[in-house]
Amino acid sequence: MYAEPGIIRKIIEGTGDTWAVVGLSANQQRAAFGVAEVLQRHGKRVVPVHPRAETVHGERGYASLADIPFPVDVVDVFVRSELAGAVADEAVAIGARAVWFQLGVIDEEAYDRTRAAGLAMVMDRCPAIEIPRLG
Repeated sequence: MYAEPGIIRKIIEGTGDTWAVVGLSANQQRAAFGVAEVLQRHGKRVVPVHPRAETVHGERGYASLADIPFPVDVVDVFVRSELAGAVADEAVAIGARAVWFQLGVIDEEAYDRTRAAGLAMVMDRCPAIEIPRLG
């Protein structure tokens, strides 16, 4: 429902390989940790974005998207829905090409703003589930 036809494949296969994962910490019990592993196994560079700026899966972390000193292709969002819109706006501001709101992360106004800014957008989906579906 929150992804236009073909957009999931476009983001995963054609939008670029640098994924900033907002909410990713070294806590192995959190979903972001496992999803980041899946993304890495599929050739993505995973950049942790968390206030603690921890190194996770061998990649240096940053406290915010604005702190990342290189281009980001996709911003994968693991924060509560009420915080996700601000992250989407930051993704637009840093020049990301796509935003991905994880399962349960829903902000329809942010979805509309992000799409209007020209970014690809998926909401309430998980790339760790979608990648195997692509075959």
